[in-house]
Parts: sequence; C-alpha cells; structure tokens
Amino acid sequence: MPSFDFVLASSSPRRRALCEEAGYQFLVDASQVDEPRPNAHDDPEGYAMLTAWVKARDVAERHPDEWVVGADTIVVGEQRIVGKPFDRDDAENILRSLMGTDHRVITGLCIVLPQSKGSLVDAVTSWVHMKMLTPEQLREHLDSGRWEGKAGAYGIQDRNDPFVTLSSGSGSNVVGLPMERLAELLSTARQAVGRS
Repeated sequence: MPSFDFVLASSSPRRRALCEEAGYQFLVDASQVDEPRPNAHDDPEGYAMLTAWVKARDVAERHPDEWVVGADTIVVGEQRIVGKPFDRDDAENILRSLMGTDHRVITGLCIVLPQSKGSLVDAVTSWVHMKMLTPEQLREHLDSGRWEGKAGAYGIQDRNDPFVTLSSGSGSNVVGLPMERLAELLSTARQAVGRS
C-alpha cells in the first residue's frame, strides 16, 4: 500500500501548501503538457475542467496505480477567460481590465482513479472583488513579480493588505485548489472504487 493519498499533478507552491495544511500525504509530479490557450467561445467551466483533466491524465500515465489530482484555475472578467500573463505588459493589461470589478475565479478539478477506473471532474466558482489601484500600487505589484504564473496576474494570499478580496465562495479555490470540493470528490471516488 502506498504511504501517500494521491499524486498532485501541479508544481504550484500554493496548491502544495493547501494540501499540506489539510493533512494530506502526497507526491508532486507536475504535468508537462502545455495548457491550451482559451478563446472567446470557450465555456469557462468547461475549459477549466478540460485543462484539469488533461493535466491529471498526463501524470496518471506515469502513475497508473495511484490516485492523481489535477487542477486548473482561471479568472473570468468581462465575459472572457483570463489565464496566466505572458509577460509584464500582459500582466498590466490584465490588472487594468480587472481593477474595480467583481469577477469569477474558477478552478477545474480532476481526480483520476487508479488502474484506469475512470475520473471525476468538476469546477468550483468563487467571486472576488479587485479594488482600484493607484499608479504606485500597480507599479509595485508589477515590479514585485508576484503576478508571474498566476491567473489574473494576482494571488489573493500575497499581501497583508490585499487589493483582491473574496466576495463569495471558497477562499482556497481562489488560491488554486478548492479543498472542500477536493475532499468530497476523493470520498466519492473511493466509495466508487470500493463498489467496483
């Protein structure tokens, strides 16, 4: 029997910290697949779930006898999917489009069962508010590099005085992994495997 609960298909330090805080024992093996770039016609929840599934399946091929957890977090602002910024200029454009708005943060979640017994996929949505930033605040954030690798070019956990606050939904979802839903899906998946 393995000494861990699942393989986490992500190198995100935020997801790793959430799993550690929840008491899970896990391995980290980040997916090597390139995330598809969203387009204007993609359904946000469907896109997030598909990307989470692609990541989890990629890692499951290397760990066929283990549980594998994959996730993908996106921001939806002005009815368009906002992913991770390409560079500083892209980060600035994203932040300017989100400032002063309420917008959705969606995490697609996928659990691949051992021995190709299928997968469970879901999406969790939270609403957040980003206040208006002064030119100095915007420049400080861009100079800090905290936007790198983060959907929406921000992390809600990054500051003692955050400019992004949770309006409704799961806080861990905004960080990158909806822990409440993860626990529910793992329970459901284990029950399904037990019945098979």
